[in-house]
Amino acid sequence: MIMADGISTLCNDLQVDPQDIVMLVVSWHMKAATMCEFSKQEFIGGLQSLGLDSLEKFREKIPFMRSELKDDQKFKEIYNFAFGWAKEKGQKSLALDTAIGMWQLLFEEKQWPLVDHWCQFLQARHNKAISRDTWSQLLEFARSVEPTLSNYDAEGAWPYLIDEFVEYLKENGIIQKEWL
Repeated sequence: MIMADGISTLCNDLQVDPQDIVMLVVSWHMKAATMCEFSKQEFIGGLQSLGLDSLEKFREKIPFMRSELKDDQKFKEIYNFAFGWAKEKGQKSLALDTAIGMWQLLFEEKQWPLVDHWCQFLQARHNKAISRDTWSQLLEFARSVEPTLSNYDAEGAWPYLIDEFVEYLKENGIIQKEWL
């Protein structure tokens, strides 16, 4: 196993900050089961699938991996991968603090303007672990609903938590009621 210290060394060798979102993309390519860990099989399999056999080639591949985040389908795959990768072993849900950190990282890339409000809402009103359903539906919400919520359908099949978030935005004057 390559654990956190080994991954930190790898990041230094690659000249990448361990907190850089590209390390999530690397983990996705490695099909890593757990954050901050690579099994020998995951690491070797990932390097082989990427066609990497040297540190130099790995460094050269970083911009390509970063660009994969701009592809909507790959972003969705990476986003969905992140849930299982970031949750604690044996848990079905993702710890709230971890989910918030992942959302801030992922949506910084996709520039969803409501991400900070979503995180504040969760800390103020929810304060519980995040289910896989909420995780996946939030991406769909961020992709399909305008930041003004002008096309939000209150009768839609959104999880209760997302409906509560919309109410929170209205109650706090973040989104004007007359826009809805």
